[in-house]
Amino acid sequence: MKFLHLADLHIGKSVNGFSMLGEQRHVFQQIIEYIKTERPAAAVIAGDVYDRAVPGIEAVRAFDDFLTELACEDVAVLLVSGNHDSPERISYASRLLAEKRLFLCGAFDGVRKVTLTDEYGEVNFWLLPFVKPSSVRGFFGDREIESYGDAFTAALESADVDYAARNVLVSHQFFTKAGVAAVRSESEMNPVGGLDAIDAGCIGKFDYAALGHLHGSQKVGAEHIRYAGSILKYSFSEIRQTKSVMLVELNEKGSMKANALPLTPLHDMREIKGKIEKLIDAGVSSSSGREDYLRVILMDEDEIVDPMGKIRGVYPNIMALDFENSRTNIDISEINPDSEQAIQLSPFDLFSEFYLDVNGSVMSGEQLRLARELLDVEAAE
Repeated sequence: MKFLHLADLHIGKSVNGFSMLGEQRHVFQQIIEYIKTERPAAAVIAGDVYDRAVPGIEAVRAFDDFLTELACEDVAVLLVSGNHDSPERISYASRLLAEKRLFLCGAFDGVRKVTLTDEYGEVNFWLLPFVKPSSVRGFFGDREIESYGDAFTAALESADVDYAARNVLVSHQFFTKAGVAAVRSESEMNPVGGLDAIDAGCIGKFDYAALGHLHGSQKVGAEHIRYAGSILKYSFSEIRQTKSVMLVELNEKGSMKANALPLTPLHDMREIKGKIEKLIDAGVSSSSGREDYLRVILMDEDEIVDPMGKIRGVYPNIMALDFENSRTNIDISEINPDSEQAIQLSPFDLFSEFYLDVNGSVMSGEQLRLARELLDVEAAE
């Protein structure tokens, strides 16, 4: 049996003020093409369908269009809610949609089992949406549930899985393995101290664990325990990642293989670095990549008037602008005010370093102008 494993759609997400809806619709069409060419029996979506609990109208329409196209291709859809989703909204009309083989598992009311068949027999898909201690305590009565691990273990044990059969887990949680460093991204929610971490050993008996939550595609200590990763790059910490969906094939018990099918965005997210004139010249002389989502790092030593405006005139989708030069490399907290280094710095330089240290970013063109004017006035007095 073949099925597609995808996760972390985050439909409706904006990154640095740029809507990703067009990019998401573009990727959905690629997934539909994979459905047509690979002919999987199911599409597994492991949570974080939307980027927020109350999605916008256009986000809902985009997902509705995607589900409709999947249904037209005669594949079963097996979906769980993630920590970004509203469980109740995901569950809406789920009983009616199940008749169309759209199995949407939002609010937790026990682990849902969906069985599909192939030439080797039955494959049981166990749908377990994102759970936290407070959301399952009432379901298990007097059982002590303090941690995310307690909540997940209680939910899984209630399913009474027969591990002699072929079983696939669909879950949206943070699973870890001792000695294996998880690849985390800035676009994820990261609880302090890893309080949401769950030992992946508790899901090792499944023939495949289709996971969502981490945005980088990765395995968790074993080939059959995998995060599909997000369908797009949602932060600059992900610029070196290749986004994909997993094509999983289960044959007889104990036989599993998984291959990544790449997803190509309309506009890539990347970083460019150098002096402003060279970057502008390179952009003007080549149309390739000019409309990518960019983080630009300027290495000019001299002050630049309206650097964002100049860069945006060539690269319209610039998302972030940073500076890297001798001034930004100074750690003002380590400068002795009576040292020769401090004496050599002008009041403007010192204020610029102070602003950078406090705010974590450089001043805008207008702020630079105002700071210089105020400091010039103070010097004149």
